[in-house]
Amino acid sequence: MLVEGKVALVTGGSRGIGLAVAELLAGEGAGVAICARNIDRAKAAAAELKERGLDVKAFQADVGDSDSVSNLAEQLLSVYSRVDILVNNAGITADALLLRMRDEDWYRVIQTNLTGVFHCTKVIAKHMLKQRWGRIVNISSIVGLVGNAGQANYAASKAGIIGFTKSIARELASRGITANVIAPGFILTDMTQNLSEDARRRLLERVPLGRFGSAEEVAHVVGFLASERAGYITGHVIPVDGGMAM
Repeated sequence: MLVEGKVALVTGGSRGIGLAVAELLAGEGAGVAICARNIDRAKAAAAELKERGLDVKAFQADVGDSDSVSNLAEQLLSVYSRVDILVNNAGITADALLLRMRDEDWYRVIQTNLTGVFHCTKVIAKHMLKQRWGRIVNISSIVGLVGNAGQANYAASKAGIIGFTKSIARELASRGITANVIAPGFILTDMTQNLSEDARRRLLERVPLGRFGSAEEVAHVVGFLASERAGYITGHVIPVDGGMAM
């Protein structure tokens, strides 16, 4: 098993990529804490995975609020006593063209997507430093590398994650802690499933592999980066995008 005996925190773990990551890490032997702002959704996701015999627990947190993240860390450590793996996955969108984008939607997306990564990493890295071992995997987006019309706030937040991760990778490396970024492309979600055939076709024209990716394909890369096998990889961005950004 890739992460047997480890403890992982997955933010935004109640659905989509976060849920797939939680399932994979738990299946590979980790105790997994998933957090979400909606505790009922987090509990439902955890219960579903527990029914499969996986060690998954639900917690409530708003990653954009530093006090909420500090409370999350206290609760998590009271249950597991350690944290070895942090997957910063929580994120939101509030799309609009630049001239129509409201100030509050800019700040809200940056607060959750980028400042949330700062809050969680700052709190959890403190415990990883004491352990002299840790794996931080931050979920960005291919949009953070190439941009996307109508998503200036989202793209800025995801590009910021990349710079943040490269900086902390340098700071934490001497203590056996790695930090890397995954940049998913078009991943099959509820949103893409509901697109019209024409919209799907136009999106897929941008993907050399000619299909959407799956949340499980992203999760497999997280599992590798979270394991001992990736101990000599830090500060890198790995696209999971079907070739979009090559």
